[in-house]
Formats: sequence, structure tokens, C-alpha cells
Amino acid sequence: MKRKSLYSRGHRRRSSSEGGSSYETPVWLDEKPAPPVGAQLAARVRKFSTRHERSLPAVIAVVLILAAFAGWRVVHPDPTALSQWDIDNAVKYTLSHTDPPPADTTIAAATVGPSVVRVEGYLSPEHAAAEAKAEQAAIKKDKNAKPVPLRTPDGRQDMPDATGSGVVIDTKGDILTNLHVIRTTDRWVITFWDGSKSDAELINAQPENDLAVIRAKVSPDDLKPATLATTGGLNPGDTVVAVGFPFGIGPSVSAGVIAGLKREFVDPDRKDDGGHLTNLIQFDAAVNPGNSGGPLVNRDGEVVGIVTAIFNPTGQHVYAGMSFAVPIENAAKAVGENPF
Repeated sequence: MKRKSLYSRGHRRRSSSEGGSSYETPVWLDEKPAPPVGAQLAARVRKFSTRHERSLPAVIAVVLILAAFAGWRVVHPDPTALSQWDIDNAVKYTLSHTDPPPADTTIAAATVGPSVVRVEGYLSPEHAAAEAKAEQAAIKKDKNAKPVPLRTPDGRQDMPDATGSGVVIDTKGDILTNLHVIRTTDRWVITFWDGSKSDAELINAQPENDLAVIRAKVSPDDLKPATLATTGGLNPGDTVVAVGFPFGIGPSVSAGVIAGLKREFVDPDRKDDGGHLTNLIQFDAAVNPGNSGGPLVNRDGEVVGIVTAIFNPTGQHVYAGMSFAVPIENAAKAVGENPF
């Protein structure tokens, strides 16, 4: 079958090498040159934006938010998970660079300290003279009798006839102490925490618990009553602190534990006038003559008892490992009320 000849629509100029007139590459008369790539992209963007004119702002906003979030995560990466090793080392570092806190006994003593007072008892000149006469007669009768203490010309001793401790329990200046601290004297002088002094008067007494309440005639402006606490929560082994003036020295602090509750004690010096005490707190903090009437406090510095006696099987009036205090519930009755 005979093929149909195909002819180009353009005209070609014959080049000089072909031995004739030169020809150029044919060009379509209606063909336009291709636009630049940048212009093509711009046109497509305009076309896309026109087609999605309504949804485009929302898309742009979402993109910007995602970009901002991604940038924030780069600046604020997730915290590194701590291992147990990291935690243990952080705790060790903190403990090694931190001063240890004060002991519970230190806090307790500092809490009740401003409420503790020294109680000194004196005999009036008339009573002092009568006592001196009786002592002189006893010396003549018994050569082993104790000598009469030196007294001033007015009949009073240079030193107090009795020394003990007490604790302020209200803003009126009422002070709890032991009855045996003041019973042999008729004039009492109170020395407060700040060193100020005042005469005191007897307000109430509770012989069955060896307790007395005296009131200072002049109290400091910053008088700080102690906080009283029930003994209902006390147990053997609990830490307690005693604050007072043993042998007149103080205020002195000693610490120990509750050894027992609801103990009984018979005062050998008071057998004739009912020195049988019951429902006592037994504790092992060191106390001595002069501590009598002072507070026994718990680890929070709250008064749970009033120090009243020590037991020494040798008969000497010094600490031998066993001490007793009247529970604060009994002491509160001496004030005339029981808040517990």
C-alpha cells in the first residue's frame, strides 16, 4: 500500500553548507515563549487562594499555631525523668548541706521557759524568832540537832528558808507550785523569767495532792502563761522535760521519759499529815530539791504535770533515778476548775 507523503508546514532555509541559500529552524507564528518558573508558581498560588478564599485564613491560623507550639517545645523541652539514683543523691546532698533541726527537748524547754518561776519562802521576824528559840532548845536537848541558820538582826535569814519552782498558768499571775515548798514559810518572793521579782500571796491549796496556787502581786507586762495539756495521751516511753531550780540553781533543764502512770508514793517526811500521794506520773528525768513545783512538759512544751517528789531508797534527798509528778488534771482542780 502506498503511504501518503508527510510535509512540514514550515519552511526551512538551506544552509550554506548545503550549497544553497541558508535556512533557519521553522517557528510557529502563534507560539508564545514559556513564562518564568517564579511567575508560574505565583499564578498557581493566586489561583489556589481564589479557589479557597474562605477557608484559607483558618488554614493559615492553624499552621501558625502549630508552628508556634513547635517552637515553644523546642525552647521548653519535656523534663528529664528522674531515676531513683537521682532522687537519692539529691536527698543526700540536701541533708549534708542543711543544719540539723533543734532537738524536741530543746524546743520543749524553750517553749515553757518563759513561764517558769523561782519560788523563795521566808519566815516573818516573829515566826523566825520563835523558830530560832525552838531550834536552840532542840540543840540543848539533842547535840546531834542541826545548827540554827545565821539570821539578820531583824530575825530573817540571809538565805531563803525554802526554795522551789513554779509555773505561771494564767495572765492574772497565778502560779502552780507544791504545797511543801511554801508551807513552812509565810512570805513568798517570785522571780520571773526576765529577772523581775514580786511578793506573792496564797490563793488556794490542795493538801491531798501537795499543790498550792500563789499569785504574784506585781507581774511583768509580757507575762507568758504556760499551756496545759491532758495526760490522756501520755504513754510509757514518751519524752518529757522538767524545768526548775534544783538546789536553787537555774532555770535548769533535764529530760527523760515517762516510766509509768497512776503510781503511788508515800512521803517519809509527811507521814503524820497525810503524805500519801496517788495517781502520779513516774518519770526518769533528773530532778532534785528545788525542782519541786516546777513543770513537767511533753515534747511540745505543754505542761502535763507538776514535779512533786523523788524516791531514794537510801533516804537521802537527792535524785536516784525515780521521780514523780502530779498530773495536770489534779493540779487544775487546785486552781478551782478542770479544763479537761
